[in-house]
Amino acid sequence: MIGRLTGILLEKQPPQLLLDVNGVGYEVEAPMTTFYKLPEVDQKLRLFTHLVVREDAQLLYGFYTEEERRLFRTLIKVNGVGAKMALTILSGIEAQDFANCIHDNDTARLIKLPGIGKKTAERLIVEMRDKLDDWEVKLTVSGAFSTPMASSAESDAISALVSLGFKPQEASKSISQLNIEGLSSEEIIRLALKNSVQK
Repeated sequence: MIGRLTGILLEKQPPQLLLDVNGVGYEVEAPMTTFYKLPEVDQKLRLFTHLVVREDAQLLYGFYTEEERRLFRTLIKVNGVGAKMALTILSGIEAQDFANCIHDNDTARLIKLPGIGKKTAERLIVEMRDKLDDWEVKLTVSGAFSTPMASSAESDAISALVSLGFKPQEASKSISQLNIEGLSSEEIIRLALKNSVQK
């Protein structure tokens, strides 16, 4: 299994890019969320990858973050969702927003993604809810979609709320509704608890 590639970006034509790794050119398919973060051609690039071996082809999928790859791998395990649809989903919505849609049962937003009908949206929510239980928290802790300083205080606050009896997604959602810029973890916890009592 090829899990990661580091090389020079030779070409980028969505949804495919060409990566030169020590003289070997790897054709990699990637979601648009990865394309938005790519460097200029002839620059160094590291991608997290997932290899799919079929009877008629070997396909390599690349992702800018480990979280994107993890979500892709979770998506392709859902009945009726193949690699192509998983790429389409990841191209149309940020990983964090997708996790929020699953936790909030937001079929309306999922249906807006290309190729996703009502039945598929409902199946995604049912089959992925348990698989993404801790994913949202881990994503925040990793700092992939937030600044390192914010993620440290934010993740400490989420952990504290979970230990106080909140479900992971409830803790994360509660904090996401607050303006926490520049606050310490203690201040975030206090605000989140105050907010939950007022509801």
